[in-house]
Amino acid sequence: MQRRSGCPINLSMEVLGDQWSLIVLRDIMFGQRRSFRDILTNSEEGIATNILTSRLNKLVEEGLLTKRPDPSHRQKFIYSLTEMAISLVPVIVALGSWGRRFLPVSEELSIRAELLENGGSELANDFMNELRALHLGIPLETQKQSVSQRLQAAYEEVVREKGRSSTQSFDHRDTSD
Repeated sequence: MQRRSGCPINLSMEVLGDQWSLIVLRDIMFGQRRSFRDILTNSEEGIATNILTSRLNKLVEEGLLTKRPDPSHRQKFIYSLTEMAISLVPVIVALGSWGRRFLPVSEELSIRAELLENGGSELANDFMNELRALHLGIPLETQKQSVSQRLQAAYEEVVREKGRSSTQSFDHRDTSD
């Protein structure tokens, strides 16, 4: 079976059911993608515009997202997670963990899931508090190192390492005739 990507959450949802709703939530949670265009152009799985429109509308209707006009552009909207969506973080962490164990994930797309799994409930709670601050305006009680920044830095490091490895492989190939 051909997979859309090596993301553990995507792979888990391909096995378990409707992937798009959780994938949209994943992109807003972990990718900090807040507009239709950001989600559409930066999703690893290549969601179609009509599906994205449908899922965003459904998530707003179901109370998982709120939608407000973007002050910088009248025709754009900013999507925010609600407490209902933020409370899904442990579920998404569990899906990522399951996907990492049993499905052919890619290293770069599974590093965030690995860090959240290894960080346990404390790291998940810190991440949920960051999401509450960003999406709900609830101030953070303590200033810890940002979980979002740690997850992004780990992803970027894996991508850099893979880039170095492929460059080194290319540089060391046999060029004799």
